Amino acid sequence: MSEKPISPLRQRMLDDMNLRRFTPDTQRDYIRAVKKLAAFLGRSPDTATAEELRAFQLHLTTAGVQPPTINTTVTVLRFFFKVTLDRPETTRHLVFVYEPRKLPRVLSAEEVLRLLEAAPGPKHKAALSVAYGAGLRAMEVVALKVSDIDSKRMMLRVEQGKGRKDRFAMLSPQLLGLLRDWWRIARPEVWMFPGRDRINPMTTRQLNRVCHMAAELAGLPSWVAPHTLRHSFATHLLEQNIDIRVIQVLLGHAKLDTTARYTQVATNIIREIMSPLDRLTPLAPRTTDPPPA
Repeated sequence: MSEKPISPLRQRMLDDMNLRRFTPDTQRDYIRAVKKLAAFLGRSPDTATAEELRAFQLHLTTAGVQPPTINTTVTVLRFFFKVTLDRPETTRHLVFVYEPRKLPRVLSAEEVLRLLEAAPGPKHKAALSVAYGAGLRAMEVVALKVSDIDSKRMMLRVEQGKGRKDRFAMLSPQLLGLLRDWWRIARPEVWMFPGRDRINPMTTRQLNRVCHMAAELAGLPSWVAPHTLRHSFATHLLEQNIDIRVIQVLLGHAKLDTTARYTQVATNIIREIMSPLDRLTPLAPRTTDPPPA
C-alpha cells in the first residue's frame, strides 16, 4: 500500500527544518503542533490570521495546556509563519508564557532499581539504564549508536546532544554488561536501540511510553519519565560528594547554574549541614516557664 502523499506545504516546512538540521524528533513535534492549529481552524494552517493565532493560544490556555507546551507551540508557529510562509507579522499576538521554575523530582536508589527491574525486556531495561547510569537525555539515549560504545576507555560518545554539542558520558561496568546482553540478543547494526523497522532508532515517545509502563508496574508515581532518571543520576552523584563541576560536564550543561539546582534536592547534603544555631554556646534559660507547645 502506498503512503499518503505529503502536501507541498508540509514538504516545504520539512525542507526548511532539514536545512537547519533539526532532529527527526524535533521535526515530528513541529509538524504535530501545526496540525493542531489546522484542527483548531478546520482548514489549512497557512490561511490563519493574526487574530486566529491569538485565539488559538487562548484556546490552549483555557484548555489547561501547561506553559512549556504553550511556549513550544509559540516557537513552532513563529518558525512556520516566519520561515516557511515568510509572514512573520502574523505571529505578532503570540506571547511566551512565564514558566515557574520547579525543583527537579528525583527517585531514591531503591526506586530506580524497582523501575529498571520492571522494564519490559532487556532492550528497554538497557535504554532506561543508560538514562540513569550515564545521565543521558531521552533524545540522546535513542540516538546512541553501537559505535558510540567505547568499552576500552569506558565511555559513551554522545553525538550532537542538546545545543548541537558532542561530549563523552561515563560508562559503568554494570551498564556495559546490560548493553552487551542486549547486543547479543538483537545484534543491532547501527542504532543501539532500533525502532520497529530496525532502520531508524526508537523514538523518544516510545521510550517515554516504556518508562511510564515500568513506573506503573513498579508502583511509582505517574510523573516518572526518562528525564527523572537523569535528574536522579545528577542528584545521587552529588550525594556521593562528586564535584559539581564534574557533574556539569557529565550532564553537558553549558552553565553551572543549571547543575547547581540539584543541590536543592540532594537530601544527604542538606542533612549533613550543621545549622549555625547548633554552633552557638548554649545559653541559660531566662525563665522557668515551659517552652511553648
